[in-house]
Order: sequence, then structure tokens, then C-alpha cells
Amino acid sequence: MTQTALEQKIRSGLKITRLMTAYMPVQFAQWIIDKTISRAKMPDGVHTQPVTANDIPCHWIIPDNSPEDKVLLYLHGGGFVFGVSTLHMEMLAYLAKQMGMRALMVDYRLAPQHPFPAALDDCVSAYQWLLKQGYPAENTVIAGDSAGGNLTLTTVMKLRDNDDPLPSAAACLSPVADLTGMTKNFDTEHDPLLHPRATKFFNKAYLAGGDATNPLISPVLGDWHGLPPLLIHAGEDEVLRHDAIQAEKLAKDAGVDVTLEIYPRMWHVWQLNMELPQAKQSLNDIAAFLKSHLGG
Repeated sequence: MTQTALEQKIRSGLKITRLMTAYMPVQFAQWIIDKTISRAKMPDGVHTQPVTANDIPCHWIIPDNSPEDKVLLYLHGGGFVFGVSTLHMEMLAYLAKQMGMRALMVDYRLAPQHPFPAALDDCVSAYQWLLKQGYPAENTVIAGDSAGGNLTLTTVMKLRDNDDPLPSAAACLSPVADLTGMTKNFDTEHDPLLHPRATKFFNKAYLAGGDATNPLISPVLGDWHGLPPLLIHAGEDEVLRHDAIQAEKLAKDAGVDVTLEIYPRMWHVWQLNMELPQAKQSLNDIAAFLKSHLGG
């Protein structure tokens, strides 16, 4: 299949985003994100509500008539340094509406001001807050994109190690799974969205001199046994598809029920481009997967 005119148009815009993430000061980029998030357009029948979960700021995204005992915990991407964006809010609203259930977006602390393990601690704490609010683990699922995909994997690993009840299923969109040599693939491949300069900065900010071989930083080095059913989506044209492929192998070797789907011609977290048919196809599949595991 060849690229559609819509894909080509979006790809042209990716070049600008790629350069901006590499060279725009983080503080200025985050200022823009903060100023525009109020413009997020919710689908009909979906509303948002701010909430604090164990002192962590979060966003409820609630479709009309959604049950009060089922929930999706969502962990946004952004290289561990950028916060919740308009695109994340709109994407999650679509996903929540497709699932017919409420979602909680965690506005976790960001590097470099708050390096590892701040973000992971916030995500674990938000999940534990949901349990205390009466959401049973069997009616809870978790998902995240990019850095949020990393946090999805490390959150369930940490919960398992803490003997906390695990969510029923997890989904990762273009997850970052290996920070030990994440930039090596840029030597031989061009990523249409991720710039090697930005990637190096993101890694350095999150690590803050820490050890990238820590399994809670690079989950490919962790223990995958006992994790919940897992769905991974990655794009054929993104460098991080290597992380997705490695994650699938490790999960499968550990006996985890895992499915990997690599979308032809797609880039890093293409699901944020909601006008793409491939974005909605991916989100529809994720919604169906997560919903199928609720209650079990």
C-alpha cells in the first residue's frame, strides 16, 4: 500500500515537531503545552474533571453513563519531560468513549526537576489510590504511550513486586523499554518524529546520573513473569519498534499473554493524529483488548 495524501501531509508536519523537540527549550515548550491544554476538544458525551490522587494531580475523562466500578489508568508520553498535552487528552477521550468507561490521566512529576523514580512513584501511587476509591483490580486496566509505555510496564512490575493486586490488562503504544542503548539505532535508521538529540536529552534528564540497567528504568532487563495480558502497538517506521519487538519476546518467554502489532508506514505514537484511519483502528483495537479483560 502507498501513502495516502493525509499521511503525506502529516509527515511533513512531523519534520517541524522533530526539530522543535530537539532544539526548543523545554521550559518554553512546556509553557506552550500548558497554555493550549484547555483547548482540548472532548467528543460529545464526554467531560473532564480535575482530581488529586494521593497528592498527584490527575484528570478524569468520563463518558456519559460510564460505570462507576471500572476504570482505565492512563500514563501519557513526552520523554519523561513534557506533561499532559491537548493531543493526549483528545486521544484518551476517544479511547474512553470507545470503552464506555472512565479514564484517569496521571499528571506525574517531570524530569529534569524530578528524575527517576518520581514519575514511577506517582503512577504506582495513583493506581493504589484507585484501589482505595473502590475500583477493584479486576475492573482496572492500564495503558500508556512512549515514556508512558515505559511507565506502564514498570508500574505493573513494581506492583507485582510489592504484592499489590495487578490490573486486568495493559496496553503500550510505542513504549520506551530500553534506555541502556536507546540512541544506537539512530546510527543506521531515520526516525520521522524522534530526533537523536532530543532522545539523548530525555534519557539524561530522566536518569540524572542513575543506572540505566535498573529494571524499573529499562524494563527489558526486568522480570516479566506474572504480568497481566499485554498488547503492544508500534509503527513500522519508528526506531522504537525494536523496543516493542524485544518486549514481546521477553513477555512471551515469561509466559505472558502478549500481542504485538506493528502498523505499516506509521511513526512514533501516530495514534495522537486522530484524523488518521490507522489511529482510530489502533485505538479501537486497544479498547476492545482492554475491555475484554475487565473482570478477569
